[in-house]
Amino acid sequence: MASAIGQRSHADLGADEHCGAWCRGLGSDYKEACREIVVGSWERPVKASVYASLLGGAWACCYTKPDHSSFEATLLECSNQLGLLSPWIRNGTSDGHIQTLVKLRNEGRLHHASLGLLSLVYRSDYDPDTTLYEARCSNLSVPWKELPQRVLDVGFVGRWWVLNSKMKDYDVNEVEFKHLPPHMQVTSPPSVQEVDRSERLHKESWLALKMGEEEKEADVVDRKEESISEEGRVKEKQTPA
Repeated sequence: MASAIGQRSHADLGADEHCGAWCRGLGSDYKEACREIVVGSWERPVKASVYASLLGGAWACCYTKPDHSSFEATLLECSNQLGLLSPWIRNGTSDGHIQTLVKLRNEGRLHHASLGLLSLVYRSDYDPDTTLYEARCSNLSVPWKELPQRVLDVGFVGRWWVLNSKMKDYDVNEVEFKHLPPHMQVTSPPSVQEVDRSERLHKESWLALKMGEEEKEADVVDRKEESISEEGRVKEKQTPA
């Protein structure tokens, strides 16, 4: 009994010593690796700066990556912006894209996938809760090579890029201007002189109207004539018949 207890205590001591040696070796390895990183950064500052920039950029992309709730909020906001416009002035591309996304969302066919640095929104043929044989059979599932064709939007650096590009000029109906000549369909930005002239005219429109000397003299003469005519009418009324 005593010998068994002694053997067990010796085994425990051996395990503790082995664990302690392993921890010391691991600590020395990490210490040496950190020392090599510091020395290498000091010897090659450009390379270290590039690696640090890449790691910082990757962390920023992961931190600012939009999620599924962000896409739904952006989609709802875009749908509300189009809903405030008359159907006659909506951009056909923007309206069609938003209507397609809303339809897929209502059908449960809009899905989100996180890929680390970015997010993807893609469509599927069926809702995940569908119990149809075509939706459940693995042999009939969509192959991975068709995934790029099903991607609807890409989320990167806090933005949904496809949705933002589709909403550009969402309040301009291009169909209204297709019958115009080509030079009237394209507008060029105003020049610096035109901008200065527009700003100057806008400021002058808020100023009080100034009258010239001739206009003031004519105004005084008109007032005198009006007062004389008023006095004449008053005297005629006061003169007995």
